[in-house]
Amino acid sequence: MNAVSDIIIVGGGIIGLALALELRAHGANVTVLCRDFKEAAAHAAAGMLAPQAEAIPPGAMLDLCLGSRSLYPEWIEKLETITGIGTGYWRCGILAPVYVRLTSPEAPPLPSKEGTWLDKDGIAQFQPGLNSEVIGGWWYPEDAQVDNRALVQALWAAALQLGVNVREGVAVESIEQQHQKITGVSTSLGVLSSEHYVLATGAWSNQLLPVPVYPKKGQMLSVQVPSHQTQLPLQRVLFGEEIYIVPRQDGRIVLGATKEEVGFTPDNTPYGIQKLLAAAIRLYPELQHFPIQEFWWGFRPTTPDEMPILGSSAYDNLTFATGHYRNGILLAPITAKLVADWIWQQKSHPLLSYFHYSRFAGI
Repeated sequence: MNAVSDIIIVGGGIIGLALALELRAHGANVTVLCRDFKEAAAHAAAGMLAPQAEAIPPGAMLDLCLGSRSLYPEWIEKLETITGIGTGYWRCGILAPVYVRLTSPEAPPLPSKEGTWLDKDGIAQFQPGLNSEVIGGWWYPEDAQVDNRALVQALWAAALQLGVNVREGVAVESIEQQHQKITGVSTSLGVLSSEHYVLATGAWSNQLLPVPVYPKKGQMLSVQVPSHQTQLPLQRVLFGEEIYIVPRQDGRIVLGATKEEVGFTPDNTPYGIQKLLAAAIRLYPELQHFPIQEFWWGFRPTTPDEMPILGSSAYDNLTFATGHYRNGILLAPITAKLVADWIWQQKSHPLLSYFHYSRFAGI
């Protein structure tokens, strides 16, 4: 059996890489096993950092998301300093337009925490070009975005530069266990062992251990601001009904995303793309004239309550860091911090108890 490091992280997506860097900063010798870096859900995301625009209800999940958003500026600065790779972090704010008022005509819809309500005239001045059906919207100035593809490239580069042993193209076929302890991982390279293991394989976690994580497919596309336009028509993310529109500073505009329970069925479909385009053009009609740039899809790691599984497991030397659903980009910094503290210092943050795997014991 081949002992490769203090800690083996199974999964080389944004969560696995962020955790590897945090553990490395603690002084750990870390190996990341990555079957196919291109399959990671982070590549298919839009990069929104939107705990308020997504209207996450008060509680542990909102606290986790807000805490992670607050870590982002320093976390990104460190990454960009180490690698020299720009991540597209942009505190552009997020605007959530509303078509139909759900409460009385005299009152705006109930906001999530710290949102500012803009009426029909106010939102039209704040963001010209919205559909005339929009009767107002919530403005969340603290929400932000990052270029998710650039971010995962920066994490990969930082891991290599700081001495993380990243093994790309290594498939973990099974996790070997004995007496409530992991003894090794059986891989395409043979059996590898370490003192501690982390399961961070996202939507594929259930293929290795019986955890309630399953894929939820999301289709996306992007358009490009025409070259003759000298200014970006959108300066902030639009978080609408069944659609989000994420403008990048280079003129790319990302549209997403479908939510499909189809297992690991690949590819874009006419229905999925048509649905996204119809919702996007309804919200911001000018998009109908922009050239289409790209289509893609990915698999979000979803749990029954749509919250991650973090912390200790039924095995003495295995930790969970999976099931982040649509918040993997947002939650990467705080997941890395809390899980690394747990593994390396046995320091359990109070929030971890809300995301323990045992909450699904009755499923």
